[in-house]
Amino acid sequence: MSIDSSLPPTSAAPAASDAVAGGMDHCIVKRRDGVYADPSVLSTTFAAAIDGIFANQNYFVGLDYQVITRIIYDVGPPLPRAAPGDMMVRFASDIDAFDPRRRQLYKSVKISDGKAEYFFEPVVLTDPADPDGPGVVARLNSDEFVADIWSKGVRFGIDIAAVEAAIDGGKAERVIVARRLEPVPGIDAHIIEVSSDLHRSDAPRQLANGKLDLMAFQNRFPQIQKGVRLLKKVPRKDGERGFELSGQPVQPPLPKDVDLSKMAGAGTVLETSGQGEYLVSLQAGFLNVDSKTHQVSVGDKIISRDGVSSRTTGNLQLTGDYEEFGEVQEKRVIEGEGITIHADVFGNIVSRGGTILLNSNLVGGSAHNARGDIRVKGVASGSVLQTVSGEVHIQRAESCIISGTRVVIEQAANCEIMADEIVIGVAEGCALAARKLTLEAAGPRKQAEMQLFVFTPDSARIDEAIASMQQKAGDFGQRAAQRKAELDSMTNQPEVRKYVMLASKIRKKELTLTAEQLPQFQKMATAVGPALKAIAKLSLEVKAAEVEQQAAADLVLQLQRQRVDNAGASAVQVKAVTGEVTLRTLIFNPDGSSLYDVPAKDIKPRLRANSNGVEPILSLDDGPIDWRSE
Repeated sequence: MSIDSSLPPTSAAPAASDAVAGGMDHCIVKRRDGVYADPSVLSTTFAAAIDGIFANQNYFVGLDYQVITRIIYDVGPPLPRAAPGDMMVRFASDIDAFDPRRRQLYKSVKISDGKAEYFFEPVVLTDPADPDGPGVVARLNSDEFVADIWSKGVRFGIDIAAVEAAIDGGKAERVIVARRLEPVPGIDAHIIEVSSDLHRSDAPRQLANGKLDLMAFQNRFPQIQKGVRLLKKVPRKDGERGFELSGQPVQPPLPKDVDLSKMAGAGTVLETSGQGEYLVSLQAGFLNVDSKTHQVSVGDKIISRDGVSSRTTGNLQLTGDYEEFGEVQEKRVIEGEGITIHADVFGNIVSRGGTILLNSNLVGGSAHNARGDIRVKGVASGSVLQTVSGEVHIQRAESCIISGTRVVIEQAANCEIMADEIVIGVAEGCALAARKLTLEAAGPRKQAEMQLFVFTPDSARIDEAIASMQQKAGDFGQRAAQRKAELDSMTNQPEVRKYVMLASKIRKKELTLTAEQLPQFQKMATAVGPALKAIAKLSLEVKAAEVEQQAAADLVLQLQRQRVDNAGASAVQVKAVTGEVTLRTLIFNPDGSSLYDVPAKDIKPRLRANSNGVEPILSLDDGPIDWRSE
């Protein structure tokens, strides 16, 4: 049996010369050296021309399938360079008729899941004159294969190399001869950081002595200067389309866009230029990012939503105001100016000046303020709250140590409190010490006594000062009287009195001395001169003693008024007593120092221990209390 790889055209096939006309010769041209295409035409026009040639029972000899794929689908390697001045691109060597008998050699393809499979096996070409004869073993042709499979709807993704390898192998096998091209997804628009100032440093902070503070980070809240580009929008990038085996395009999903303007918070502005869209800072300050709205803001206040813990922020030492929406973990420290916490606090809050505002609860932690108020809108439990100069306001306090200029609590239980003034709605089992106490109701709680202490001044020192000043005033009065007696004795001497009288009249020009009288007057002045000097000295001593006496008397009056003011500032008022309540005095030194600015560790023993050995002013288990110092 002979092997036939090609047959001459028969009357059943159109002449090859008709191929160009069937292929729309305005974009496909057959030349002596091959078949050329005009790549500048529309892809649909060129595809229609290819369809026309294959539909007229022709095929391309020596076809470069990559070229037509590039022209129609813009996929694959770049087109080969044409000759200078020639826009046409060679993609085949010839156009030949596709013999119908050879077309019968090509079977159908199996298409599924974006793949076309063909079963290659030896084929036999029968002789029309002897249909029942043995026939001739034929060889498939890759150019014919393309024409046949194209007519069967497979126009894209033909793997010419796999087809030729299967034909050359000559064995029966199923081969994937074409594959769908999956679309390549695009890139969504996204935001990138363009400033190194945005980056936090969570490395341990280095102390002045070179050691590392493992409980604090170097730069948890970055500071931004004015006019700094913070963020940049990277525009979305379209993906690449894919193709089905039929040549139908498969569009990738449209990439998502992002609106950078929605991220512009207070202190920032959107800036658009030839370089792109940027988010720029309008002022210098701290950078804050809202985790819910993703807005970026720059302001004087630090705003955090991550909470304060060893994992997120560590201990914080801040130069400005701070606002935290997350919890403050146990043993963590926040130090700053005005501090606002919206969640529960289990750690320690320290303010150098400003208001400490806790909108939730303070549990087992502390709040210290050097100059400013402390406000807890929830419950303070097992905590320490102290302000050196400011008020403390709490909704409910349990087992707390509290001190401040003025303390206002709606409900207090088992607390120790010292202040200038204390105002409480309901107090149970507390030890309270102040110059002024005002309670709606008070009583014991379980085993805890209800003890009230009113600060009364220690007048011993001021009484000693008053007595000392009174003694000095008396001493200076006696000295002045003694010097006055001596002065009177000297001025009553006849010679002195006569000279003083004459000198006064001469000075007032009531008397004029003659030339004979002047030497006698001068002799008289010389005689009384020592006495006049002594009189002048005594006069000065009298005036000095009187001045000292008056100063001592004025100081006595001032000390007496101060003693009365100190004694009269203390008052206790309890509208309802609901159990045993004792009222005792707590002596303090009225030297201008604070009554309540003492360490927290000393407050409880000072108040609870003072109930031993100090007789109460009052002790009752019902009725109101209205006490004022005399």
